[in-house]
Amino acid sequence: MTEGIIIKALSGFYYVETANGIVSCKARGKFRLDGTSPLVGDRVRLSPEKDGSGRIEEVLQRKNFFIRPAVANIDALVFIAANVNPVTDPFLIDRVAVIAHEANCELIVCVNKIDLDTGDDLYDIYRNAGYHVIRTSAETGEGAAELSEAMRGKVCAFTGNSGVGKSSILNVLLPEAAIPTDAVSEHLGRGKHTTRHVELYPLGDDTFVADTPGFASFEISMMQAISKERLQYDFPEFEPFIGKCRFLDCAHIREPDCAVRCALAEGKIGPTRYASYVRLYELTARQKPWEIKSN
Repeated sequence: MTEGIIIKALSGFYYVETANGIVSCKARGKFRLDGTSPLVGDRVRLSPEKDGSGRIEEVLQRKNFFIRPAVANIDALVFIAANVNPVTDPFLIDRVAVIAHEANCELIVCVNKIDLDTGDDLYDIYRNAGYHVIRTSAETGEGAAELSEAMRGKVCAFTGNSGVGKSSILNVLLPEAAIPTDAVSEHLGRGKHTTRHVELYPLGDDTFVADTPGFASFEISMMQAISKERLQYDFPEFEPFIGKCRFLDCAHIREPDCAVRCALAEGKIGPTRYASYVRLYELTARQKPWEIKSN
């Protein structure tokens, strides 16, 4: 059998890049039955058909997978944000940051459209929280080289709300892709979903990037279930203060002598990041025990 990586899934077909080129494949029915349908980014084994197509026989062990974007084996999630129409809500980035951390996946925050607004607030929030933050402009190409270097040798996925320029940035990195883009609605403050499916694009140097459908909001169903007790570890700036509260089971919400809240008051933790933690804690606290995935 031949091994390869799924670079596109569309209308029931999987397009697998192999050493001998791209092979159009169907998947065995067993995947639907056992709930392990192949995803873009999966490493697979396939058997050849007489007409030159293939059939996926096995999905190799995954490093991770995501509900939305529906991709697997991602080394880095690149969140494309903007501080101008449409303005990205930091809470949106923070949810994705938690998902990335849970999946042992790097998060790169890319503040786009800096030719219109430099996005200083977003840059400072995530730089201070310890993330790799890059400023870019799809219009001028500024920051593209730095982003390309940060992605080198990794399988990455672009994500972010609609209209922030995911496809436009990818067109700068890979002009031959010629991915359709559309203008942002001034009235609604968001863009159209120009990307309709997930696809991996090779950038060379063993680097792949997935352009994914954007979203106008971030529903709770898009977030893998985690325990409220573990949520604190998904905020890297909390780490120096965990275990230093008066109570060992401190939730860092209302408890007295909380080291995290003291760090917040001293400016060591950003207020928007802490506000996101509280909102996410309340969401995770509503989950049933059987909804929470095991490590």
